[in-house]
Amino acid sequence: MNDEPTLSRPSAPERGDVARARLIEAALEVFGLLGFEGASTRAVAKAAGVNLQAISYYFGGKDSLYLAVADHILERITAYLGPTRDRVRARLAEAQGGGPAIAVEEARDLLTAVLSSMAEVFVGKESESWARYMIREQMQPTEVFRRLYGALMGPLLEALRELVGVILEEDPASERVRLRALALIGSVIVFRVGHAAVVAQLGWDEEAKPEHVAKVQAIVREIVDGIQPVREKAK
Repeated sequence: MNDEPTLSRPSAPERGDVARARLIEAALEVFGLLGFEGASTRAVAKAAGVNLQAISYYFGGKDSLYLAVADHILERITAYLGPTRDRVRARLAEAQGGGPAIAVEEARDLLTAVLSSMAEVFVGKESESWARYMIREQMQPTEVFRRLYGALMGPLLEALRELVGVILEEDPASERVRLRALALIGSVIVFRVGHAAVVAQLGWDEEAKPEHVAKVQAIVREIVDGIQPVREKAK
């Protein structure tokens, strides 16, 4: 009698999940490099190592595959940012609902926590393909931009400007506070979208290391600590 364990073949749903995941990962790369118009379903299928018909089977077509890639990016970024984002939004809701007001130092701590989580995302290698895809949507917005903005970017900016408003002692809805919130996000995202310049300037390896993330997070703290209310100059 053979006591050796036998390996069963994966079920159809399991094989389907693998094929679907491979298509999404391949599409992320191809769409990021070539854009929606430039990318062909044949190129995506080839990169994924599956039959061309698999795209129609799992997604219905190119448009739906493009949206599925956006949902994949949202899922991955949320895995990093979700816990911190939820903690900050809960604290803001508590303050706005009549609970203890958020003091300036607490606002700085919360703001640093959000931006530090972003640094972990965008300094790391995984975000490289996401950035290509998202930058294209910034330059030529489609339904995907509206999905990304509504589910991720908009709520994140809203939370940041509430915290910046506390620190600056200004209306969070003012243009100045909105500008500061956008600039803060830019100070972190540059480590991905300006990756070649970062590597050339700092001499870092192409593959980000934990100490690189820690250094960016330390700079984030300095940037947040440097936010100060504008006082009128004495006459």
